[in-house]
Amino acid sequence: MVAPVDRWLALEGLDNIRDVGGLPLRGGGSTRRGVLLRSASLRYCTPSDITHLVEEFGLRLVLDLRTQRERERHVSPVALAEAGIETVPLSFIPEDGRELPETEDDVDPLTHIYLGYLRDRADNVVTAVRRLAAAGPTLVHCAAGKDRTGVFVALVLDAVGVERDAVVADYALTGERLEALFRRWTAASGEPMPADLTPHLPRAEAMAAVLDHLDAEHGGAAGWLLAHGLEEDVLARLRERLTG
Repeated sequence: MVAPVDRWLALEGLDNIRDVGGLPLRGGGSTRRGVLLRSASLRYCTPSDITHLVEEFGLRLVLDLRTQRERERHVSPVALAEAGIETVPLSFIPEDGRELPETEDDVDPLTHIYLGYLRDRADNVVTAVRRLAAAGPTLVHCAAGKDRTGVFVALVLDAVGVERDAVVADYALTGERLEALFRRWTAASGEPMPADLTPHLPRAEAMAAVLDHLDAEHGGAAGWLLAHGLEEDVLARLRERLTG
């Protein structure tokens, strides 16, 4: 299992934010710290949070996986741009809002949704990986930092050689912060807390099934990325950045 103690960041406006450094690699060693953060939406970031991300983490790039509608409804702080941080919008959901095809009876609906990101927005997924490979310290987020962010980070971690159990455990770790996320959201909106958060929890088996699918169809996440246009030298640079 992945130890969460020293991976979480303690920030005022972000409940679900952690460094993907320190995860075990299949050939030994671990992922580098200070390269990639994953988080929920940055809309509640305080000036102090942004200062910390810039001065302590060296943040230079934000990959925003939300749709345009989400970005318009929940705007990120202007202080991000003022601090010299570039934000790149790369939605993992079709902007026209078309629904995903019906799932097969034997496919987990959540797994189906996750595979839909890769099928419907492969171009944005690959572009996000290219930007990560070329940038300085980077943060990736969606709304909760669970589903779209979870798929992207799992894809990256598998592609650079992180042990499978650790990839899945990192995805599931968001469950520890889900209640805090909902409390922040409901306090801001005035809506009541859901009586049961279980339907919103990350499910490790869904992510494991996504990775199993990539294994069967492409020999893993790296094979999927190469099959969808990622250059070999970019993949090598990604591995060097996260594991070198």
